[in-house]
Amino acid sequence: MPATPHRSARAATRRPTMGAPTVALATALVTLLVLLVLPAALPSAALARSSGTERAPKMVDTDHDGTIDLAEAQAAAGKVFDAAETDKDGTVDAKELKGRLSKKDLKAADTDSDGTLDRKEYLALVAQRFKAADPDNDGTLDAEELKTPAGRSLLQLLK
Repeated sequence: MPATPHRSARAATRRPTMGAPTVALATALVTLLVLLVLPAALPSAALARSSGTERAPKMVDTDHDGTIDLAEAQAAAGKVFDAAETDKDGTVDAKELKGRLSKKDLKAADTDSDGTLDRKEYLALVAQRFKAADPDNDGTLDAEELKTPAGRSLLQLLK
């Protein structure tokens, strides 16, 4: 009967198998862990993704009514213009605008054709883009309007 000692040696090294109650408990624990961890991770991921698009409108919306009107947009644009106008010549060029405008858009907004935008030209461009982003002509831009291509184009000039 040499098979018996061999069988007992194999039985001693065999791992116990998980029964149905143990598998159900493990599955429940994994599910619980996913349900607890996943919601905690989602808001921060959503916040990281939306912070760029959410932050600019909130900074521009100085009266905190959830919309941006033309006066708020132009006030923000004036600050951007002042910050971009580093050589203190009263105008901004493509280099100072740091990609906010394409060369084609700069040329179109440059009414005196000097290759730069003065404050008046920059604010006129902001007003033009504001109007394009306001299809319902209510004089304000809400979050949905700012998500459109025209709204994003305006936001480029405000941040």
